Amino acid sequence: MELISVAGNSQWLDGGAMFGNCPKALWTRWYPADEHNRIPLACRCLLIKESSGRLVLLETGIGAFFPPKLRERFGVRESEHVLLDNLAQHGIRPGDIDVIVLSHLHFDHAGGLLSPWQPDEPAKLVFTNAHYVVGARAFARALAPHPRDRASFIPELQVLLQQTGRLEIVEGHRSQTLGPNYWLSYSEGHTPGLMLTRVEAANPGPITFMGDLIPGLAWVHLPITMGYDRYPELLIDEKQRMLSRLHTQREWLFFTHDPKVAACRVGQDERGRYVGVDHLAHLEAPSPAA
Repeated sequence: MELISVAGNSQWLDGGAMFGNCPKALWTRWYPADEHNRIPLACRCLLIKESSGRLVLLETGIGAFFPPKLRERFGVRESEHVLLDNLAQHGIRPGDIDVIVLSHLHFDHAGGLLSPWQPDEPAKLVFTNAHYVVGARAFARALAPHPRDRASFIPELQVLLQQTGRLEIVEGHRSQTLGPNYWLSYSEGHTPGLMLTRVEAANPGPITFMGDLIPGLAWVHLPITMGYDRYPELLIDEKQRMLSRLHTQREWLFFTHDPKVAACRVGQDERGRYVGVDHLAHLEAPSPAA
């Protein structure tokens, strides 16, 4: 397997919302805010090139489906579909992607499935040949959201996925579509059934796509949660278990929202607190000479 981090559209989002009850004086040390109290966020995806030639994409970021007014509201920086442009830099067209895995269906993780906004044009899926893998509880939440997070979903997206006939809704730890090199686990603290994908890779090593359980390096600190998390205390307990395992096994975390760090491993400071170590700004395929 070759693992490649691929950037999608970027955001500037309210820092207070991203850090919950963490004081601004603390979180601005990690991510300085702009004049609107917003911090920069990535929407980073993980491209997996399997030895068979199959192409698997973990998430698609926020994409460019928003009309201009909503794009401004949610701080989306680019009007073009950045993920598609960056995949093209690797010689990959949307129709080449074989499988897309979604941790959940909030728009900043699944909006990149859709074509860029055009006036009076209906939304359509851009990855025309892909099979889609989504957790059962996450899909159920998207079909019937709670008022607290209804605005986080794209109503037409679930129907478009079902209409493909290539949607696998998963309940256990394995996916028939993905096969044996992928292990799925679940988290409830951010949203019901958030699905975390562990990829059995040699380089840099086994890696877990953290989704919104741990969206970036600063959130490795156990007490740090988001205002968007529905059960922050539960999320901290889930994060504790995940970090303990990753630290013991020396495995990697992949961050979707951190603006500077794509992946790291878990260490502990002098007080025994979990911290990110061995930071990688990008995951890249080895050069032909390697």
